[in-house]
Amino acid sequence: MRLVFGLVLVAGVALAGFAVYMAQNYIGAYESALNEARSKTVAEVPTQQIYVTTRAIAYGEQILAEDVALAPWPTEILPEGFFDEENPLIDPTGQPRVAVRAMEKFEALMDVKVSEPGGDAGLTSRLEKGQRAFAVKVDVASGVSGFLRPGDRVDVYWTGRLPDDDPNLPRGDVTKLIQTGIRLIAIDQSAQADSTAAAIARTVTVAASPQEVAALAQAQSTGKLSLSLMSLNDDTVAEAIEVDQRSLLGLQQTERKVEAKLKPCVMRVRRGAEVVEKPIPCTN
Repeated sequence: MRLVFGLVLVAGVALAGFAVYMAQNYIGAYESALNEARSKTVAEVPTQQIYVTTRAIAYGEQILAEDVALAPWPTEILPEGFFDEENPLIDPTGQPRVAVRAMEKFEALMDVKVSEPGGDAGLTSRLEKGQRAFAVKVDVASGVSGFLRPGDRVDVYWTGRLPDDDPNLPRGDVTKLIQTGIRLIAIDQSAQADSTAAAIARTVTVAASPQEVAALAQAQSTGKLSLSLMSLNDDTVAEAIEVDQRSLLGLQQTERKVEAKLKPCVMRVRRGAEVVEKPIPCTN
């Protein structure tokens, strides 16, 4: 009986091992066939290495070397204006490109989606962190006769009249330097700096901090702003400048004395229901 049981056990183990062996052969053959089919598919669809994004890139962002990578792309559906090893996206001079359209991850890069090397995507890409764009009204005189260009730096002067009720303030019109070294980013609706022809602008757009924007807005609403063009290599910081009519003409300012009006002394006399005030000589 024990011999029969042993023989049945040995036969069962042998059959189980044979089944495992057959399953492994079947799975191996299936994987080999699948890999062969995949290799045939790749061989039948020719591809080319082109640059794609490795992350989502927003409008106006600079495109750096770590933001792109080469990836295979079917040659039959290559996008127009793509970049590859022969036409690299990253400029050899190191000038970065800027995204002029929002792009998702693994999206093919094309020349219509990026700027030229060193270009920009409008005013938003020209503003540094913490800066705002603010428009200043100008004319032929306050706008330096139309010789302003995007990228120039200017000093901003305010001319206006101070309140007359304070005797300690200068009288008449006053001109004061309120901002220095403000950078221009656009003239009217143009942000291109390659034009050499002078043009009379109606507005100039500057890049300034929120505090500077508030000061310019207040100055523009209470007086007249004038711009003074700075030299390209000028890195000096202008001191506080304020000129009024007296200092311009070399006149000394005299203190204005305000005489206090003395209140007359009165005596109140009641006549029935009526109270009458009569002036009397003051004793002190």
